[in-house]
Amino acid sequence: MEFDYIIVGAGSAGCVLANRLSANPDVSVCLLEAGPEDRSPLIHAPAGIAAILPSRHVNWAFDTVPQAGLGGRIGYQPRGKTLGGSSSINGMIYIRGHRSDFDDWAALGNEGWSFADVLPYFRRSEMNHRGACDFHGGSGELFVGQVEAHAATHAFIEAGRQAGYRYNTDFNGVDQEGVGQYDVTIRDGRRWSTATAFLKPVRQRPNLTVLTGAHAERVLLSGKQATGVQAQVKGRRLELRARKEVLLSAGAFGSPQLLMLSGIGPEAELKPHGIAVRHELPGVGQNLQDHPDVVLCYKSHDTSLMGYSLGGSLKMGAALTRYLASRRGPLASNFAEGGAFLKTCAVLPRPDVQLHSVFSIIDDHNRTLHWGHGFSCHVCVLRPKSIGSVGLRSADPVAAPRIDPNFLGHDDDVNTLLKGYRMAQEIVEQAPMARFGLKDMYSDGLYRDEQLIELLRRRADSIYHPVGTCKMGHDEHAVVDSRLRVRGIEGLRVVDASIMPTLVGGNTNAASIMIGERAAEWVAQA
Repeated sequence: MEFDYIIVGAGSAGCVLANRLSANPDVSVCLLEAGPEDRSPLIHAPAGIAAILPSRHVNWAFDTVPQAGLGGRIGYQPRGKTLGGSSSINGMIYIRGHRSDFDDWAALGNEGWSFADVLPYFRRSEMNHRGACDFHGGSGELFVGQVEAHAATHAFIEAGRQAGYRYNTDFNGVDQEGVGQYDVTIRDGRRWSTATAFLKPVRQRPNLTVLTGAHAERVLLSGKQATGVQAQVKGRRLELRARKEVLLSAGAFGSPQLLMLSGIGPEAELKPHGIAVRHELPGVGQNLQDHPDVVLCYKSHDTSLMGYSLGGSLKMGAALTRYLASRRGPLASNFAEGGAFLKTCAVLPRPDVQLHSVFSIIDDHNRTLHWGHGFSCHVCVLRPKSIGSVGLRSADPVAAPRIDPNFLGHDDDVNTLLKGYRMAQEIVEQAPMARFGLKDMYSDGLYRDEQLIELLRRRADSIYHPVGTCKMGHDEHAVVDSRLRVRGIEGLRVVDASIMPTLVGGNTNAASIMIGERAAEWVAQA
């Protein structure tokens, strides 16, 4: 089997690559996805995230190594395992990051990655509900809208205003700071994943081959030239050849793992597993960055909030009937409809914490369920100083990678999360939230910093934004150059969130799509 381009991973960037490259009828493109087709109704009903998140359904459901900063706990890292990748199981929030994040990338020597450089590629993908303007696209494949917000979402936003924060109508517009409703990748009550937006409309192109159940085992090399991919495809081992390029879009965990399995990476990581070093590249798997997050959980007497009770079951039945009839109601929502970008110190140049309000109790990634109804508020540190890594557990391509985010390993992250926690508490205590009769489930009676820090270490974990493990740059730990070519290997690029040299201030799906857009243009020009 021979193609011009082989793309490994049909996620946020991979689906964009498949769409853009196959638009040229003179080239052939093969897209490999380890997971199944995205047929599960839990993917397409936005509220289905509540069931997918804690399960292994279309979800890699990785575990971390024990985290010293979290009191030795093992963290949880859900990632999408289906067409659309993590865009098929994420919270559907469309945030690009702060404009300065991309200027930071350019300042590190990555030409073509400033905010002015990347904004056209964000706009190219986007069909924003506001229409086209200087900041938004109006005719792209990715629908970006807003849901009919729950009363608790409106109350949270008003509470934020009463706490002294300004109302922001567009977190991806002129300024990010403030409190408001999130834009989401939901259209007519259905999740708008990258598979739905970019892959489904072009699936019948004769020059595009999509293989599901295709687990890539290694990149095939001839000296320092990538020539293809070895993969297990539904029980058969195949060697797929690439005439032009191999493009890794397997994510912040999958891409470095595949490079290391192929003999590309740090010798100290490869040799213990009996993997011959084909190309020493010490930065592979290093520089893992993720947003540490803690959730404030509240019980409530208000059954309009989602939860488990006899009355709630009746309401859920009515909500399901409404959703099936009209694609409206709470099941058409991502639950995390509102939030905020805030500065923990007024003199900071940009927000350093992000909040997500949720009209339900979300505890331990929804793996711990509580009887009754309630409300949650996520707090995450936007630019953590704690840096982790990804490595190999074994040479078995099917084995999960070794993931060490090093959460709360730096004291500054602990202090920022503590300040953000207190700010979220202050918002929830404002008058607009009083109607829900919220009762704090975990921090009631905890007032001293040391008490709350101990709580944070017991409860913090990922909010699912890992990046940086094949970072772009020019230093000795850079894995790809500014055009995402793997340093020292011809015909091989990495195109996904792993190339981010630093973590953006916000949810990472939109930036991953932009990376796919940016790379597709360079690949086509090569």
